[in-house]
Amino acid sequence: MKQLIECVPNFSEGRDMTIIRTITDEIEKIEGVRLLDVDPGKATNRTVVTFVGSPEAVSEAAFQAIRKASEVIDMSKHSGAHPRFGGTDVCPLVPVAGITMEETAEYARRLAERVGRELEIPVYCYEDAAFTEERRNLANCRAGEYEGLPKKLEDPHWKPDFGPARFNPRTGAIAIGARDFLVAYNINLNTTSTRRANAVAYDIREKGRPVREGNPITGKIKKDENGNEIWIPGALKACKAIGWFIEEYGIAQVSINLTNISITSVHQAFEVSCQKAMERGLRVTGSELVGLIPKKAMLEAGKYFLRKQQRSVGISEEEIIKIAIKSLGLDDLKPFNPREKIIEYLLEDPRDKKLVSLTAEGFANETASESPAPGGGSVSAYIAVLGVSLGTMVANLSSHKPGWDDRWEEFSGWAEKGQRLKDELFYLVDEDTRAFNRIMDAFGLPKGSDEEKAVRSRAIQDATRYAIEVPFRTMKSAMECFDIIEAMVDKGNPNSVTDAGVGALCTRSAVIGAYLNVKVNGVGFKDKNYLTAVLTEAEALVNHAKEREEVLLKKVLEKISA
Repeated sequence: MKQLIECVPNFSEGRDMTIIRTITDEIEKIEGVRLLDVDPGKATNRTVVTFVGSPEAVSEAAFQAIRKASEVIDMSKHSGAHPRFGGTDVCPLVPVAGITMEETAEYARRLAERVGRELEIPVYCYEDAAFTEERRNLANCRAGEYEGLPKKLEDPHWKPDFGPARFNPRTGAIAIGARDFLVAYNINLNTTSTRRANAVAYDIREKGRPVREGNPITGKIKKDENGNEIWIPGALKACKAIGWFIEEYGIAQVSINLTNISITSVHQAFEVSCQKAMERGLRVTGSELVGLIPKKAMLEAGKYFLRKQQRSVGISEEEIIKIAIKSLGLDDLKPFNPREKIIEYLLEDPRDKKLVSLTAEGFANETASESPAPGGGSVSAYIAVLGVSLGTMVANLSSHKPGWDDRWEEFSGWAEKGQRLKDELFYLVDEDTRAFNRIMDAFGLPKGSDEEKAVRSRAIQDATRYAIEVPFRTMKSAMECFDIIEAMVDKGNPNSVTDAGVGALCTRSAVIGAYLNVKVNGVGFKDKNYLTAVLTEAEALVNHAKEREEVLLKKVLEKISA
């Protein structure tokens, strides 16, 4: 798997777009890096930038951005609502694919060393790149903020990990680290009171609040017999939060950093915030996502709210995300475009023209054209998509059938399985065409010298094997669709039994069509043992598909004839 890391530097400028563009231009100059998001905030006077790419390219882009920020941002003139101590305040590296946290931390330390050496900026390494346990916590590294930095740098205990222990009023300091995916998330409240927003923040954040003597706000913090401060933990693990007032929107917010969304999810943070706000006479009006979010987090949120409504979760990805947006109130302050906020969508290559993105008419026209692809393999996978979609439709209709309210989870489970198979088969629609193109590319390789002939021959055999595997995979996935269709014929809404029957017809055709492609793609393949084993199993699947279709059609006809 290709190694990918994400970098999310926070620059202490959120008002002058000319300065921000000057910095992001440096990122976009680096080959192998893709700028995903630029999110400026006027009240915080801070911009969160997100880009992704190979570790080497991301490290270079991060360095160039930090260098440019040191030239165009003057921290001696900075003010804003967010804690900060440098022009580039923080610069975390985040493992995305094919790379461990330990490897990512090593890249962060190399970047930190280079920034300290070449730019002479004091650097603190935090989170997984930290050299000491105390410095893992960003709040410790940034304590005292910019105004307290001159005194901090004089303290030997807070000597920077890299760079000079010398205060530069223009650049300040920087924290460079490696961490898990962090979601910056704000909860909107129906109040202008920062104090009340802070109260909710203390209720939910893992750190909680100190126990005080007398006045709960200004009283002296209580200590135990060992002299340690006594704190009441908050409701949520892996959650940091503070309250602030956002003049731009005229409301107070609870500003949250979810440092591990596998421990505390976005929807959990939202629900607990709603509960704690209500206990204090407040109401949550919505929420705001700062930067990007993984698709998985949005899907989990959408499914959570659907289950809460006792509705089927076996609907399309697009509809689930729409439910998440509305339930979390992510469009409360401004429009929320998932194509601009979900990291997987931003990583999609706009040049990759997928067959499944075409209209039904467009797909038919492309198939009917003089091009040899898409062909029977892609069409077979698409027929299976239609078959399982019909079964899934019956499951969703059944989950809403009046009088069947206590069975919604049963049908939701079938619909969710149907959506999974639909997505797999959608992938195979395009993958079958890619497999064909791989064969064409292999045949196009040079064949002059003996070495070139050998390379070409190996490439043809490798591509041919893949062209066998893809339709074979289509056959197996299509066979799984029969389970959903059979359950809907037997137990689903009787008014839709013929829809399930048509699904069975589609599925059988898909299996047989994919088998034809397995067989024809195997012509000329040299590994006869492998080919024989595949064809034997494929023929058995064809026979089984015919049997299942026959049984299901008989049941359908009996039900509509009764």
